[in-house]
Amino acid sequence: MRTTTMLRQLLDRGSGPLVLPGAPNALTARVVEEAGFEAVYVSGAGVANTQLALPDLGLLTLPELAGQVAAMSDATTLPLVVDADTGFGNAMNVGRTVRMLERAGAAAIQIEDQASPKKCGHFSGKEIVSTGEMTGKIRAAVDARVDDDLVVVARTDALAVKGIGAACERAAAFAEAGADVLFVEAPTTREEMARIVREVPGRHVANMVEGGLTPVLSREELDDLGYSVALYANTAMRGAVLGMRTVLEHLARHGDTRDAAGLMISWEERQSLVRKPHFDVLDKLYAPDDGTEEAAS
Repeated sequence: MRTTTMLRQLLDRGSGPLVLPGAPNALTARVVEEAGFEAVYVSGAGVANTQLALPDLGLLTLPELAGQVAAMSDATTLPLVVDADTGFGNAMNVGRTVRMLERAGAAAIQIEDQASPKKCGHFSGKEIVSTGEMTGKIRAAVDARVDDDLVVVARTDALAVKGIGAACERAAAFAEAGADVLFVEAPTTREEMARIVREVPGRHVANMVEGGLTPVLSREELDDLGYSVALYANTAMRGAVLGMRTVLEHLARHGDTRDAAGLMISWEERQSLVRKPHFDVLDKLYAPDDGTEEAAS
């Protein structure tokens, strides 16, 4: 089954919101799959943070993102929901973005209505494009996809700029333009979260940002409100940074890692995670037959 179809089935199954962890690279995608999750979010902020050590300010380029998506698609069988920021330009650019990311292995592509250069949805000072410009981008994304099951996620940052009413109006317009999933970024109260789903029919994303503007609710609470996706875009990355700091502080303090085994995965776990046993089988399968005489030069 295509990952696009898999994702649509996950969104439609009606057994509570899909818990969607983010991953900034292929190794993290493998960890997400190993942990038993059903889909992976390719976080633009996470890729910018880990690959470039830069903040989420629209500095990531489309080729850089597509390269990460391709590597992650090779590493996991799970559907990839790809954060494509503003689509890297106007509606025509969005069409190219969708085609490139679809070829790279995306099962869903998310675009947002911020003006370039965009900012993290929980930063201050955001600006947005007109509703007409954004709906044009959504129509371009829908028209550009080769696989009709490719999911188009439309995000609005209008709440912080124009208020909850304008954000709901935009979300409704995005659905009318063809978006499959709606994402109103950064509501600040549970009441705002409830209003979004109540006023705008469709599938909705709740972005659970630890330390951000939106209350972090349980899966059950989000289900009660009617959300289809519980997004944890950078939870794994932030946990990994804490783990790196912890083990490096141990090394700096003690000068060795003899007592640090509990701070790291084992050698065997590491090799299993990157599928070394699978490649060992391939190595034996394709090894040269030493009994066969080489062709004369």
